[in-house]
Amino acid sequence: MNVAPQSIFKRLTVLGSTGSVGISTLDVVAHARKIYGAHAFPIEALTAQNNVETLAKQARQFHPRLAVIGDETRYAQLKELLAGTNVEVAAGRNAVIAAATRPSDVVMVSIVGAAGLAPALEAVKRGATIALANKECVVAAGDIFRRAQEASGAHVIPVDSEHNAAFQILDCNRGAAIEKLTITASGGPFREWPRERMASATPEQAVAHPNWSMGAKISVDSATLMNKGLELIEAHYLFAIPPERLAVIVHPQSVVHCLVTYEDGSTLAHLSAPDMRTPIAHALAWPERMKSPSHRLDLAALGQLTFENPDSARFPCLGLAEACLRTGGLAPTILNAANEVAVGAFLGRRIGFLDIPRVVEETLAAEGKEYAVAADLDSVLEADARARELASGFCRNAA
Repeated sequence: MNVAPQSIFKRLTVLGSTGSVGISTLDVVAHARKIYGAHAFPIEALTAQNNVETLAKQARQFHPRLAVIGDETRYAQLKELLAGTNVEVAAGRNAVIAAATRPSDVVMVSIVGAAGLAPALEAVKRGATIALANKECVVAAGDIFRRAQEASGAHVIPVDSEHNAAFQILDCNRGAAIEKLTITASGGPFREWPRERMASATPEQAVAHPNWSMGAKISVDSATLMNKGLELIEAHYLFAIPPERLAVIVHPQSVVHCLVTYEDGSTLAHLSAPDMRTPIAHALAWPERMKSPSHRLDLAALGQLTFENPDSARFPCLGLAEACLRTGGLAPTILNAANEVAVGAFLGRRIGFLDIPRVVEETLAAEGKEYAVAADLDSVLEADARARELASGFCRNAA
């Protein structure tokens, strides 16, 4: 007999439902409905930027109250695809932000990049439980995000495997006793490549992650190790752990996601198969647990777990992120914006793989060494826009 946790009755909004995390989230919901009944996780809203066909298909399967397409030019198409349903249809950036204000209990924030910042903040402000799969909004506006969370009492449950693992380990422990929090990195597809070979790496090679199925931007971040740098910054804001107590270790098998060392010498590790549906199920069901369709870990079949220190010479993005973490203020905002522009240029074949850290470093240098603390969201958006303009210019120069 499957005893249903009370958490499955929570109403859910998925921001970014057609991306890899959004699709995995709805897979977890479909599994919950199969196990616990069709009433599991009623959907308030689904949003996507431009994948109108997939959004319409999801809406017909999961019956949300609202479906939003960010690209306003696709509104008529979405309206036509959902004709005859009871699904409300909207379009545009403001409609995506408004979707986050709808009366759902849980908001899965899986919009990629800084575009997820405004919707995530709206959900936080109304005190919803946030299943956070977008690390950039915390990186770009960590102080603002944390202040909004404290003011509303919103719960933020990280969905990134590393931060979700840390959340589970830290759940019943006091942060003051932590000596070090270490997040793991697979090393990406270029872990063993010499720098000379990386110079000619193609977008197809960069997105071919050895363990995880992820979107293109996140996969490139994994290949440069920028992903781990952003995760260090995110961990600092999520768990209030100072930079000197945060570390990265390369773990090619992607089975151990986080290690927390306490002042008594104990180290606790979180292990699971590399399957995003595991942390997603945890975030949706929290503070309970539920059955999920994720792969189960078989250590005997795996045989061994290995670890190594990251190579900062071959992967300078990690060092750039660590420096921005120590600097604080708007430095992480500028780092994140410049990286998004550089990765987009690389995926568009306008710059090479090794140009990504170069563009980020040049943008940070152009902004100077003093980075003010963000007073409000407008100051974050202004710094973000300025950094994007600078980075775009450096991309053109690198081409």
